[in-house]
Amino acid sequence: MADVIKRLMRTPQGSLGTLLLLAAFAVAAFGPFIAPYSPEQFHITDRFQGPSAQYWLGTDQFGRDLLSRILIGARPTVILAVVATLLGSIIGAVIGTLSAFLGGRADEVIMRILDAIMAIPSLLFALLIVTALGANAANALIAIGIAFAPGMARITRSVALAVRKQDYVNAAVARGESSSFIVLREMLPNVIAPIIVEATIRVAFAVMTLATLSFLGLGAQPPSSEWGLMVAEAREYLFRNPWMMIWPGLSIAVVAIGFNLFGDGLRDALNPRTRT
Repeated sequence: MADVIKRLMRTPQGSLGTLLLLAAFAVAAFGPFIAPYSPEQFHITDRFQGPSAQYWLGTDQFGRDLLSRILIGARPTVILAVVATLLGSIIGAVIGTLSAFLGGRADEVIMRILDAIMAIPSLLFALLIVTALGANAANALIAIGIAFAPGMARITRSVALAVRKQDYVNAAVARGESSSFIVLREMLPNVIAPIIVEATIRVAFAVMTLATLSFLGLGAQPPSSEWGLMVAEAREYLFRNPWMMIWPGLSIAVVAIGFNLFGDGLRDALNPRTRT
């Protein structure tokens, strides 16, 4: 683990991505404690204010402090995106590993079903799921996790096919172990590295997808300070007070870039060909 961290920090993308993610998680963890105002506190006489000494990032149409809303909105945006990606990765990893273990016709059927699902754009698939379940942040999380699962399953299967041929898997089969034991205890732990790398990169897409669902009114609901919802509320006032859209949009971009850079650096750090 220490060697992986050293190799990660040696690369520019790895070090920059790590710094951005540390900052994002620090804001998500401590934002509510350092926010100068309540995110729902109105200052009617200070509506549409630009950045100033009193309001560092300005205020919105209700006079709410944008800095406080950005700090507190980091938690639902970042944490929900991570949890949604984790959900999709777990589902996809189990399905992909099981498909590789079963092989034959079962593998073919599972993969063709996943191919059919992957033909639907992930955002559209998430929209369909949220529409069926109802518009709220929890259902948006479930929808993103389900939408990401087929892609993770295919990636996991490609690695698990090689693991399936290893001697320790054949030994478990010879001992008469159950399929669930072999998949969860023998194969899945040995395909975890590429899953982690892919999941890290997909968090960036989860952040943007979650923001998109909130922007469309299918994710977080008012008065939440989720960043995508903040962008949606600010679009009517873009020319009057552009700060309302700039700050949450910039926050989404920084977090997405951070996860992308971190994923690229982690991929290089775990690649045996680039260790030297």
